[in-house]
Amino acid sequence: MLFQSMFQDEEQAVICTEPATSHVPYRVRLCTRQRSHRDHLEAAGHECILKDAFDFESPSEIANFIKAESLEAALALHLYRGGRLLRGHGIPFGVIFGGTDLNEDVNQGEKNKVMGKVLEEARFAVAFTESMKETAQTQWPHARGKIFVQSQGISTAPNAAFNWNSFLQRSDMKKHRGNEIALRMGPVEGTSENLLLACFYVQLHTLGNDEVLEINQSADHLHVFLLICGLRRVKDPLYLVDAFSEWHQEEPNVYMVIVGPEVDPVFTREVEAKVKRSPGVRLVGEMAQEDLHAVVKNSFAVVNSSVSEGMSAAILEAMDLEVPVLARNIPGNAAVVTHEVTGLLFSDPQEFVQLAKRLVSDPALEKEVVANGRDYVRMYHSWQAERDTYGHLVRMLEGSPED
Repeated sequence: MLFQSMFQDEEQAVICTEPATSHVPYRVRLCTRQRSHRDHLEAAGHECILKDAFDFESPSEIANFIKAESLEAALALHLYRGGRLLRGHGIPFGVIFGGTDLNEDVNQGEKNKVMGKVLEEARFAVAFTESMKETAQTQWPHARGKIFVQSQGISTAPNAAFNWNSFLQRSDMKKHRGNEIALRMGPVEGTSENLLLACFYVQLHTLGNDEVLEINQSADHLHVFLLICGLRRVKDPLYLVDAFSEWHQEEPNVYMVIVGPEVDPVFTREVEAKVKRSPGVRLVGEMAQEDLHAVVKNSFAVVNSSVSEGMSAAILEAMDLEVPVLARNIPGNAAVVTHEVTGLLFSDPQEFVQLAKRLVSDPALEKEVVANGRDYVRMYHSWQAERDTYGHLVRMLEGSPED
C-alpha cells in the first residue's frame, strides 16, 4: 500500500516514518505522527516507502513513481498538501486531517474545492476530534459516513543518559536531517496480499547558523519554558518573546527555549534575528526524539503559542512526561487542555506571563495540572487504541470500494 502522510505541523508534510535521527517539535509533532503511523502500519504487516512530497513537480511524476514501485494504496496526512497529490491515480487511499487544512485552507476557495474532490475519492478520512469531524462534514456533506475520529496515541521515551546541565551550557549544537527510508512488510492478516505502503514526507531543514544556548544558571534554580514548533508563521513562535524577555529581566532564572527545525527559511531568519536581541530567549534546532523528550522532562513547562492547531502532540507528550502545559487559547488547544485542570490557557502574552508566574509560585497548582494531564493522556490518547483503529482502516483500502 502506498501511504502518504502530509503533516502540516504537522502541517507541512508527510509522515509515516521516523527519519533516523530526527524528532523535532515539528517533526515531533511531526515525527511523532510519522513514527506512530509507520509503527502501526508495520504492525499490520505492510511495507512503507517514504518520499519527499516536494520531489514531485507534476502528476505524471507521481504516476510514474506509483507504477515503478507497484504501489497499491496510500495514506495522506493533511487533506490539501498530501491528499491532492493522490487524486486520479487509481489507487485507494485514506487521509488524515492535519489542522491547517481545516483551520485555514478551508477558507480559500480553490483549496476548499480541491479538498472536497480529494474526499470524494478517499475511502476514509481521520479527524483527531469530534469538532474537526463536524467542521469537515459541514464543509463537505458528501463525506459524511467516511470520517472517523481517532485522537493521537502518545508514547514517550526520554533518553536516560541525556545530560541536562551540558545541554544548558553547550554552544555548538549538532544538527540532524531526516533520511528517506523504506520499510518492507509482510502479508496482511486475513488476506493473501502483500500490500506496499508508500509514505511521503517533507524534508525539514535545520537552522543554518550555530546555535548558542549557554544558560549560565544553576539547573536547580532554573525555570525553562519550552516551546516546540517548526519555524513557520502559523506556529507564531515570536508571539511571547517580548513579554517573556521583559519577565526574564525581572527574574533572570526564567528562560524560554524555542526548539524546532527551519520550515519557512525567510521566517526562520526573522526568528533568529529576534531571538538574538531578546534576553532570556534561546533558539535550538531539531533534536533526536529521545533527547527532545529528555529536554521536555527537564523543563519546567511546555508552551504552545500557535495560531492554529489540529492536535498538538507536543502538548500531549508533555502531559505524558508529567510536565505542566501553558497553551494559547485556540480551539485545537482547548480541545485537549482544560484550563486549570490539565493545563493553563492564555489569550495574550500578558496573561501568559501572569499564569506562568502563578505556576512558578504555586507548587500545588503545578502538581494538580501535572497529575490531571497525565491521567487525561493515558485515558484518551492510548497508543494501542490508535493502532487498533489504523489496523481497521487500512483494511478498508484492500480490494474494491464495494467489497
